[in-house]
Amino acid sequence: MKILVDADACPVVDLTVREAKARNIPVTLITDTAHVLNRIDAEVITVEKGSDSADFKLVNLVQKGDLVVTQDYGLAAMVLAKGGRALNQNGMIYSEQNMDTLLFTRHIAKKVRMAGGRTKGPHKRTKEQDEDFLRTLQKMLEEA
Repeated sequence: MKILVDADACPVVDLTVREAKARNIPVTLITDTAHVLNRIDAEVITVEKGSDSADFKLVNLVQKGDLVVTQDYGLAAMVLAKGGRALNQNGMIYSEQNMDTLLFTRHIAKKVRMAGGRTKGPHKRTKEQDEDFLRTLQKMLEEA
């Protein structure tokens, strides 16, 4: 098993790397050229900037049983289809049971924006979100 992180603007990279290293699990951070990551404690793969280029690279790398950290519902759906596990940066585990609802909600929000409407952006990150993520990550790593 390895951990792959959709690292473009991911707020839990440090937490993920720390927990993985404590368990001797390799971590790969995938980002595009719009973001600069210099880490010695994880492998960093930088792809050309482009629509979903980091996501496609990640999907090509994921294998059955791998864990992916992402906030992208579409990417999470592809990870699940390949037999991987996916975790949101707020501690939500993506599953077959919640994926249809998540993708439908994303679709509706996109339609609203394309029609000129506005949707709410994310709230400021809280300590509780980090704690929820860490608790769920630890549980998933222990189960692996």
